[in-house]
Amino acid sequence: MSVRWGASSHRGARRKLNEDSYLASPSAFFVADGMGGHEAGEVASAMAIDALRPLSWLSVVTADDVKERLHVAHDDVSGIAAPEGRGAGTTLTGVVVSEQDGLPYWLVANVGDSRTYHLVDGRLEQISVDHSEVQELVDAGALTPAQAAHHPRRHVVTRALGAAARPDADYWYLPLSTGDRLLVCSDGLTTELDDDRIAALLVAHAEPQAAADALVQAALAAGGRDNITVLVVDAVDAGPDAESTAPRIVLAPPPPPPDEDTRPRQEGVADDASPARTPEEPAAAALATTGGDV
Repeated sequence: MSVRWGASSHRGARRKLNEDSYLASPSAFFVADGMGGHEAGEVASAMAIDALRPLSWLSVVTADDVKERLHVAHDDVSGIAAPEGRGAGTTLTGVVVSEQDGLPYWLVANVGDSRTYHLVDGRLEQISVDHSEVQELVDAGALTPAQAAHHPRRHVVTRALGAAARPDADYWYLPLSTGDRLLVCSDGLTTELDDDRIAALLVAHAEPQAAADALVQAALAAGGRDNITVLVVDAVDAGPDAESTAPRIVLAPPPPPPDEDTRPRQEGVADDASPARTPEEPAAAALATTGGDV
């Protein structure tokens, strides 16, 4: 079996910085959405991804491996100096290649409201569960998912790396099978596109890089109010050339040239026009795409 992926990240149509960071490698795929405002959020997401980078050197990753690196990530982010009252933090979601009883499995981990999905027979299934105030209201039956999508406090997270207390991550095991497609993304995608639209684009583009690019462009066209980061990960048949295919580790994208933007800014709209998050919101580079396979 071989793993192929595509990655795309954009600062969005209204933000000056991209506080999202990501890791994409043959064995680990993560998106971090930084919070804390200018620089604090950008540094927080980058630090979290750096702490997880050793997972990309493992062919099989265990739950203990992920837990250890998440503890390191939390401790690193907790040490970031941030403006008073706006502590740095970051959400984190993603998947690693693991195993159970000698069989290949995906291991999904999540802290916060970035999301990991599984595409099954053309339907999008959300694997991660948001750590947010509105999700708690949905779980309690006080809100419907449709109401939660437009609730004024939908951006308030209840768990994040760097928070005062070390957060507990959620974990899920999924059997890893040829034909699997997973999506890992920041909430800049899911704020703009509903699950049906996301699923349609994932089905329409067979190549993971093309799918990642299409999702980011669609989110920009829908408003692009936040940073948008997308990883599309496929499990495919390992052909005769699989062993000679060099893995490519994809790091967080560099900042864009000052004049690079794919959408004109709306007149009268502030750069940080989308609702505030807690601990705060993310932002880092303009459009950056890359992909790989192994």
